Amino acid sequence: MMIVKNAEQSLAEPAALDQWYVIDNSAAVTTEPRRTRLLGIDIVLRRDAWGAPIVEAADRAGPLPVHERYDCVWTTLGTPPRDIPAIPEAGEPDRRHVVCGAVAVRASGLRIVENFLDMAHFPFVHTDILGAEPNTEVLHYTTEIRRDIDEVWATNCQFFQPQAAVASTGGIMTQYQYRVATPFVTMLYKTCPNADDRWDVICLFVQPLDPGHCRAHAVMFLIDETSPLNTLVQFQQMIFLQDRIILENQRPILLPLEPRSEIPTRADGSSIAYRRWLKEKCIVYGTTAGPTVQSA
Repeated sequence: MMIVKNAEQSLAEPAALDQWYVIDNSAAVTTEPRRTRLLGIDIVLRRDAWGAPIVEAADRAGPLPVHERYDCVWTTLGTPPRDIPAIPEAGEPDRRHVVCGAVAVRASGLRIVENFLDMAHFPFVHTDILGAEPNTEVLHYTTEIRRDIDEVWATNCQFFQPQAAVASTGGIMTQYQYRVATPFVTMLYKTCPNADDRWDVICLFVQPLDPGHCRAHAVMFLIDETSPLNTLVQFQQMIFLQDRIILENQRPILLPLEPRSEIPTRADGSSIAYRRWLKEKCIVYGTTAGPTVQSA
């Protein structure tokens, strides 16, 4: 089925267009057309008679590039200079692939990535789960833009957590590493309760529907043979729904990149590096310098 073409054009700049985006999880896509949006453009995805995914956009004459990876369907409206980010842990045979579904958020997709990097909110938003008073201090950690791979990393992160994961049986000092692979793709490597020498991996693939509206697709690659799948999914959804309340009440809903627009603290090292990296890449879509949106 071909979708009806119209005159709508994306307001996104090349830096945003030339990225790979998740638009759905693979299990949800069938031969029945599914409608969604990407960077302000209406798109439709479905499977053909042989099971291959097809994605069509309202402003394109032919199908868009498409890949299935990490249990998700990826596409682009531009010409990405690089492949979809590599996640080697996804190929390890003893890891469980946990697709947590998508959550719609009335906020910039860049705001969601930045919130994902923030540890300071743990005791106040995820109380008695990812943090609790009086353990509110964000200890010193290292941030860097890794020029050789063009990614933002935060390492040596640690935070005391009453329940760091479903499999946790008590509070632990959790070790973290954060990785931002593209402006809208981020990953968290954290202490694995079931394997001292390995990391659990939590991925957030953000689909910007419009400048101030997005869907966040969460996928986890875990070392956990015992927890029921529903329990793992519900735990992660609970965490993200707690975040959504905060995200949808932030003003502005777009991410400011102008100097002194928001006052950072020592705990905001990863946010500072992320924003600097976005400016270097000339990302505008989803920022206060891009298309304007009306607050709900």
